[in-house]
Amino acid sequence: MTGFLALEDGTVFRGESVGAEGFAAGEAVFTTGMSGYQEAVTDPSFAEQIVCFTASMIGNYGVAESRSESRTVHARAVLMREARGPQWTDWLHERGVVALSGIDTRSLVLKLRDLGSMRAVAVAGAGSVEEAVEAARALTPMEGRNLVPGVSAKERFMFAAEGRVRVAVVDYGVKNSVLRRLAAAGAAVDVYPHATGADELAGYDGVLFSPGPGDPEPLEAETQVMRELHGRPNVLGICLGHQVLALATGHETFKLPFGHRGANHPVLQRADGRVLVTSQNHGFAVRAEDTEQATHVSLYDGTVEGLAFPELRARSLQFHPEAGPGPHDAWPLLEKWVDELAA
Repeated sequence: MTGFLALEDGTVFRGESVGAEGFAAGEAVFTTGMSGYQEAVTDPSFAEQIVCFTASMIGNYGVAESRSESRTVHARAVLMREARGPQWTDWLHERGVVALSGIDTRSLVLKLRDLGSMRAVAVAGAGSVEEAVEAARALTPMEGRNLVPGVSAKERFMFAAEGRVRVAVVDYGVKNSVLRRLAAAGAAVDVYPHATGADELAGYDGVLFSPGPGDPEPLEAETQVMRELHGRPNVLGICLGHQVLALATGHETFKLPFGHRGANHPVLQRADGRVLVTSQNHGFAVRAEDTEQATHVSLYDGTVEGLAFPELRARSLQFHPEAGPGPHDAWPLLEKWVDELAA
């Protein structure tokens, strides 16, 4: 079965359907990770996005349910140069995911790199190019979109009952790897919906604000909760949680042209000059600023990758220290935070 990707500017990339029949609309983005394809498409931070893998072959080592970062696939569609199966392609088909192989991913990525992420429609099976282009142009841009309610837990649940410290995770789109690493570090973990108030969270030793999709600026209520927690429990924000902490402390966020997505992003750790190779997945960032509060800085574009406010008992990281998937350079940071809570 044939298929194609139509971008909002009218460009069409043709391929072969290896997933479910139908169409999917979203923001076309790319990720540079050479592995971790199952983790990527189940990452809630890919909500409302069509994901193009830059690696030339995807699916060559199969699938395993233990690798999924959430209960469902959040990417709207998957684009690949060469898809290997049958485990991977069957897995996509069973979950109703539009997936195209044979796409000229090199040309697509160069276009998105030069012109920025674009609204797009992926079609598997019969479909009109003209209608797909019009549908792409009718999509709401990612700027200003609050996607957190669509991926957050609807009610509180316990992930780990026992631990040397008690941690609340505010779910903006949390990954299973974050919860597993917290529990492995010795934390009892409760997960809360994104709209949970500050007073309900204040009794914990630490509160982690998780990664998640979309624009941080519409998260006004969540930003206010962050402010109300200042100086109370110890707070750690990751990815979208980092951006919310930045907004709560007067820093500025903005939309990146094509985002930071992949497992090879270099970040300067300013305290010791070490360069961490990190896993990242975000389309918005904290604007570069020469401030002592910035603990980590992207070596790609200078955007702020970490903040620390000792007087507020709050800190944050833009990259994913749980490394699900990715290099392990940042692994110790979550464990160090739990150790500090227990001290």
